[in-house]
Amino acid sequence: MKSINQSEDGIFILLGFPSSRQVQLFFFGTFLAFYLLTITANMLIVNTVTLDHNLRKMPMYIFLSHFSFLEIWYITCTVPKMLVDFIADNNTISYNGCIAQVYFFYALGFTELFFLSVMAYDRYLAICHPLRYTTLMTINLCQQMALWSWICGFLSSLLLVIPSSRLLFCGPRIINHIFCDFIPLLNISCNQTVATDVIFYACAWIIILYSLLLTSISYVQIMRAVYCLPSQLGRSKAFSTCVSHLTVVLTFYGTIIFMYMRPSTKCMLNLDKVVSIFYAVVIPLLNPLVYTLRNRDFHVAMRKKLSCIAIIVCK
Repeated sequence: MKSINQSEDGIFILLGFPSSRQVQLFFFGTFLAFYLLTITANMLIVNTVTLDHNLRKMPMYIFLSHFSFLEIWYITCTVPKMLVDFIADNNTISYNGCIAQVYFFYALGFTELFFLSVMAYDRYLAICHPLRYTTLMTINLCQQMALWSWICGFLSSLLLVIPSSRLLFCGPRIINHIFCDFIPLLNISCNQTVATDVIFYACAWIIILYSLLLTSISYVQIMRAVYCLPSQLGRSKAFSTCVSHLTVVLTFYGTIIFMYMRPSTKCMLNLDKVVSIFYAVVIPLLNPLVYTLRNRDFHVAMRKKLSCIAIIVCK
């Protein structure tokens, strides 16, 4: 069979979750609710940190505002297209749109990994070097680390988009997934090679394990410092400052390790779609809740802003 590379002007069909019209509408309503709640919650964090004079001078909240801004775009690169597919008769996506979705999905995902690493380092300095924290983690250093997290994430994604753009498709281009991802594309390609697999998984392993290693080193040092504190109350207070971040780390790394650190031949497409929903849709909503649920400083700042808004509205 002759390989037909119609990638330039071709289209793909996203299979999604084949079901009845009623179930599709149920999915539409559920995903729309998750999307709107995620945008609202993360925008609330960004605006609160940006407008509050005290919070925007604290590195932890600077990182948190960047992280929330990242989550807004992370869920936006996949969910709006899913919403259209749930109510459309023909769930198609152009080749260029598919490659763009792959690029931004991985760029934002890698950026999130780098942010989790620098946020772990910030917690390490705050707990292990509390007296020197303000001199070690300056606002300038904090902004530079945030900027480099964005740069490294978007540059790293190019390592996956380049092999994606070189795939050929011979037959029906039906992607058994809810959005364009590299592994489902690889499964329908007619020029899938061991080299392509190696490139993808080498990149995934290096980036995921490197960021996980940096995060783990910070938390090992944190655990040692917390263990050495003389009182149980002191240990509880110290550890409570990083519980939120640790929760996000465990959930996000757990899902992406399951998805992207195994050979493509071991993929379970239906299960993978469910797991993809968790880290692409659910986690972006859980993260702002986890970070702000027990954060007293954020609650105080948010109440001040809401009070100001209420006063303006009443006038």
